[in-house]
Amino acid sequence: MSDKINPQHYKQGDIEVIDFIDQVVKGYKSQQAFYVANVIKYVARAPWKNGTEDLNKAKWYLDRLLEAEG
Repeated sequence: MSDKINPQHYKQGDIEVIDFIDQVVKGYKSQQAFYVANVIKYVARAPWKNGTEDLNKAKWYLDRLLEAEG
């Protein structure tokens, strides 16, 4: 049975993606942190979930981040 709360595609090695995100986004303002978190989430899960679709989602959020920083 799959865990719908903590799915395996968010657990890589010794760290969960959410824990990595928490550390990375500390230096960003809230809107930018949201975009960065989603970029990380989609890139991290792409090989185990939706592949290119997830990478395109990550790119969409990265483009939004770049616009916000612009």
